[in-house]
Amino acid sequence: MKFLMLVQSDAEAEPYTPEADDAPDWAAEADASGARLDGDRLRPAEEAKGVRVRGGRLLVTDGPFAETKEAIVGYDVLQCADLDEAIELASRHPMARFGRLELRAVWPFED
Repeated sequence: MKFLMLVQSDAEAEPYTPEADDAPDWAAEADASGARLDGDRLRPAEEAKGVRVRGGRLLVTDGPFAETKEAIVGYDVLQCADLDEAIELASRHPMARFGRLELRAVWPFED
């Protein structure tokens, strides 16, 4: 099964400490096992653009659509046998401590 893991900031999480940030090690291990297909950090939410079409008109807005304290700061695409395996892999990511992770199974379009 393929999963999108959204990496999010969280104001209520344990304080970030650079020496405990083992994200490169996590990514290398997940890459080596074949469980991580892609992933990266994202530019700050302040640089985001919202894009909508309403009544045939293109509407482009600055910043994220929702105003929240949390922001999506990165993503990973995972290939796991099932949700339990994806949860176990996510639990070892440093942002499970310093932020929050959201796992969503990919829902492919039917042919």
